[in-house]
Amino acid sequence: MRTLATLIAIALTTGPAFAADPAHPAVVELYQSQGCSSCPPADLVLNALADRPDVLALSFAVTYWDQLGWKDTFGSPAFTTRQWDYAHAGGRGNVATPQVVINGRGVVTGNRRADIDAAIRRFDRGAGGPGIGGDGRAVTVGAGAGKGTLWLVRYDPRTIAVPIRAGENGGRTIPHRNIVRQLIALGPWTGTPARYALPAAPRGLATAVLLQAGKGGPIVAARRL
Repeated sequence: MRTLATLIAIALTTGPAFAADPAHPAVVELYQSQGCSSCPPADLVLNALADRPDVLALSFAVTYWDQLGWKDTFGSPAFTTRQWDYAHAGGRGNVATPQVVINGRGVVTGNRRADIDAAIRRFDRGAGGPGIGGDGRAVTVGAGAGKGTLWLVRYDPRTIAVPIRAGENGGRTIPHRNIVRQLIALGPWTGTPARYALPAAPRGLATAVLLQAGKGGPIVAARRL
């Protein structure tokens, strides 16, 4: 990472260790840009993590590199805002790429697989969150402690190779997996059972939901649908 030290704790870790499994996947969010020369190694790490059933690996393309010669083909201001939300919640005054956020609870640079694996263990959220169900048309969240927001994430599970024609990565072709294309707040959750209607999914995109406590706070529960 260019300006952020590796593995800074957000100090929100809770729950028993090592509980990640397909029903309670660890949420690994990579913040990257095609205009960042340090990002391709992190892209490859996330691409490999995408095969793990106990990990929900998501690639968010940010926009603050777009003015340096290459506009990211998947970039969205909403994803830049989400990274800043994490920074503010963790008391950090800057953002940088590549950066990986683990379960909304800690950050790591992201270009070394060993660092990501260690962070998944360190920032495990346990299996104690409310249950999440879904049938493609709606999502249900069960009862639990606390409150938060249910986020809908739509992402492309394919490997997409993007030729970069300018900027720091000009002349390279970068493969992406699990690129996030939509991030939608479905509504608040107050600790009581709730049901949320799902908008129709664009063709080819996979769907997941994240229950998150506070703005830039820890992930309480997550599920692929």
